Amino acid sequence: MSYVIGVDLGTSAVKVLLVNRQGEVVSESSCDYPLIQEKAGYSEQKPEDWVSGTKKALAQLVKQAQVPSEQIEGISFSGQMHGLVLLDENRQVLRNAILWNDTRTTKQCQEIYDLVGKERYIELTKNLALEGFTLPKILWVKSNESHIFEQAAKFVLPKDYLRYRMTGQIHMDYSDAAGTGMLDLNKGEWSSEIASAVGLDESLCPELVHSHKYVSQLNEEFVEETGLSAKTKVFAGGADNACGAIGSGILGEGKTMCSIGTSGVVLSYEDDSTATYDGKAHFFNHGKEEAYYAMGVTLSAGYSLNWFKETFAKELSFEDLLADVDQVPVGSRGLLFTPYLVGERTPHADAQIRGSFIGMDSSHEIKDFARAVMEGITFSLNETIEMFRERGKTIDTIYSIGGGAKNQEWIQIQADIFNANIVRLTSEQGPGMGAALLAGYGLGWYQSLLEGASNLIEVKDEIKPIPENVEKYRRLFDLYKNVYYQTKSINDGLVDFR
Repeated sequence: MSYVIGVDLGTSAVKVLLVNRQGEVVSESSCDYPLIQEKAGYSEQKPEDWVSGTKKALAQLVKQAQVPSEQIEGISFSGQMHGLVLLDENRQVLRNAILWNDTRTTKQCQEIYDLVGKERYIELTKNLALEGFTLPKILWVKSNESHIFEQAAKFVLPKDYLRYRMTGQIHMDYSDAAGTGMLDLNKGEWSSEIASAVGLDESLCPELVHSHKYVSQLNEEFVEETGLSAKTKVFAGGADNACGAIGSGILGEGKTMCSIGTSGVVLSYEDDSTATYDGKAHFFNHGKEEAYYAMGVTLSAGYSLNWFKETFAKELSFEDLLADVDQVPVGSRGLLFTPYLVGERTPHADAQIRGSFIGMDSSHEIKDFARAVMEGITFSLNETIEMFRERGKTIDTIYSIGGGAKNQEWIQIQADIFNANIVRLTSEQGPGMGAALLAGYGLGWYQSLLEGASNLIEVKDEIKPIPENVEKYRRLFDLYKNVYYQTKSINDGLVDFR
């Protein structure tokens, strides 16, 4: 037998999957690590926590799988995007990693536009300069922690640092590089024009490779501490959303995915790099070579539901909290929620907007609020679907993965708000499975990623929209979209006050 490992380095935990050649998950393990939030808008982690957590998860995986380590032929990665890890000339970490959901860099985003020109920047990168992206974080360190920046010799993203610690080699794949805000997407190389304009030396940027690229074998440290073989081949891997697309079979034109985790994503395959959304949606390299995807992001998707539970129903389990939402009518009896807890990304690139409950009255119960949160998250994601449709995309089937695919009522809410058939997969491992497929493809197990994905993707069920609900949600969606514009100036004032 032959196996590969997919490592999914997430925001709250690392999850590792052992997958055989038939695409079956043989074993899995995970390890949590903390988030550091010292101020409002700040979000950091210690890179060493990723390393120690991954060692622990891999050691547990190898132990419980009980397969000969030499049969584990390859390992690859999926990683949280955009996070900044700065290394000195000795490859030592200079400060905590600044994560994708950190919003301290509004000033630096404007600085990028001032120096490069907004239209030119979008033309080069296909994206806006956003607080969550990597380049504004680099410039923030340069402006606010110059003593640290002066020591910086290389920057990498989270999974790239983990892979470096496993191999001693530094690379970055194209799907993650596209989310830094420094990649010339049309040329497939770091933009010397952007680097020069903002005063950065291109030597800071790591070597670019494709996601299925073999980069090295495991070093002695990881072999000793995990029980893996020194012969296990290590492949570059990709951004979490690119890997989630691979693991869900989003590998051809028209394929669309909705993923609800900490953040929420609507992702649609693109085969043409000349497509443009004028920065209103993200446009990134896929984990598949010479392919791309358009993507909209809701920053606080599953996070909104978790926040609601921990703030207002801490004593309840998620199962108990959501047990009665199917008894609440469409529209939560006139209650709307906007999931702007840490700002928003799509279609409003706004770090200062904040969440709202609109329409509360004394008759509302906890179950009404819970359903309103689920509906609000889905409305936010629907703004991306609406944008894609307005630009000519046909979206009648959506593959749903993540936490939003686990609750039956939420799946029906998605079908009704999106007005599309929602497909769930029998085995939904998302980014970790995509990483495993990249390792298998890199090893030559498959002629293409599509062949690998076809071997393992099996439809569990398909949920169809209910016409009368579609119509009710269409009316509510118009009201939902107004909330942003009606509350923007209020929220700007509140952020200033705070």
